[in-house]
Amino acid sequence: MPDSTTIEHLNEGKRQAKNKDARLTLMMAAEHCLQHDGYAALSTRRVAERAEMPLSQIHYHFGSKQGLLLALYEYLNASLLDRQKAMFESDLPLSEQWNLACDYLDEDVASGYVRVLQELTAAGWSDPAIAAAIRLNSQGWIDLLTDVARRWAANQTNISPFTPEGLANLVGSLFLGVESRLLSQDSQKETILRSLRDVGSLIKTFEDANK
Repeated sequence: MPDSTTIEHLNEGKRQAKNKDARLTLMMAAEHCLQHDGYAALSTRRVAERAEMPLSQIHYHFGSKQGLLLALYEYLNASLLDRQKAMFESDLPLSEQWNLACDYLDEDVASGYVRVLQELTAAGWSDPAIAAAIRLNSQGWIDLLTDVARRWAANQTNISPFTPEGLANLVGSLFLGVESRLLSQDSQKETILRSLRDVGSLIKTFEDANK
């Protein structure tokens, strides 16, 4: 028969699993609300209703609406950053990785992730805590892109006047700008997406010239 210490550990494990499930359910409910209603219409009550949980659970797990949004952003950002890291660590040429990144962009627009990211970015314009979290997490993307640019530049004859850090910031800003225009239903959507993929062709030209 289990002793009291073992039972306590089992119960604590169950509590932690239950709390993790509750947090995830609430974050997914918040994600749904942001995708369909936007940040301006977001309320903790609406999130709780979507999650079919008491409003008090949001305050228990996250403290506030701000805490919920920060947790959601960090959760989504971490999962997508892991995906990109795995792609860039593959043996594919950079030109093919670029095309795959464009495929991911299409998926992220369709899934609603891009809408959530842009909504949270807009929230950061008036909420310093959210803005700070976005800056901090965005740096993870820039660091990743900088590492990729350094590896690529090492195999090229000359990337002047660019530096790996400059290229990383340029690419990061390029994708964010494209995302913003896509969400605004820009009439030039197809041209924008085609031009983005053309960058992959340009990269391939560099790769072929340095074989």
